[in-house]
Amino acid sequence: MNRPNHIHFAASSSETAQAALAELTALYGQVPRARADVIVALGGDGFMLQCLHEGSELPVYGMNRGSVGFLMNDFAAESLPERLAAAEEAVINPLRMRAQTIGGAQHQALAINEVALLRAGPQAAKLRISINGKVRMEELICDGAIVSTPAGSTAYNYSAYGPILPIGSGVLALTGIASFRPRRWRGAILPATAVVRFDVLEAEKRPVMADADSRSVAPVEWVEVCSEPAIEHRILFDPGHGLEERLMREQFA
Repeated sequence: MNRPNHIHFAASSSETAQAALAELTALYGQVPRARADVIVALGGDGFMLQCLHEGSELPVYGMNRGSVGFLMNDFAAESLPERLAAAEEAVINPLRMRAQTIGGAQHQALAINEVALLRAGPQAAKLRISINGKVRMEELICDGAIVSTPAGSTAYNYSAYGPILPIGSGVLALTGIASFRPRRWRGAILPATAVVRFDVLEAEKRPVMADADSRSVAPVEWVEVCSEPAIEHRILFDPGHGLEERLMREQFA
């Protein structure tokens, strides 16, 4: 990007993030978000997702003051304007979740990482899975299921043994969580244009919650998930350390 003249700093509530905020604003000043060229997010991946979900069209450059920091750059106070000017941009389209509860209420939410269905009681969930209006699996007995974007494929999806997806691949990962029947089902890779629908079978006996990047709805009767190409989130990375490289490194760690 061009060398930014107006930086807005945002920080999580942790002590390390707040200390970084004080240090950086003392060095570079603080511009209101409405007049900024770029947002610098100080915290972990969860705080980065929070900043992106706030809906600004500004690019976000994260510096890790949390734990994992997969979406963040290394923290350093010096030469920040030069790092921002040299940064590489990754554009991410979120998922849109539509869900209906057993009571008939409908909810919508966006997810940058994933939409997850999770059992909300002691018994396994029973899900019917349809893709673009066609039933592909009559019954999946499981602890849940995940639809993940490439950016989120190394998060919950990966811990559930789902595939890592390259940025720009134009696909989504559909991954079961502790699938019991079909016992050997290993999920699916779907085109980003796919509309995934989950119908919860025996919804009252086997309650299920739906979660879009920690925005939860329960108990759900059905959930639809699709990519939202009209919305673009812009994330900045230091050269050679962008999402594509990070995803590649994860596969050879």
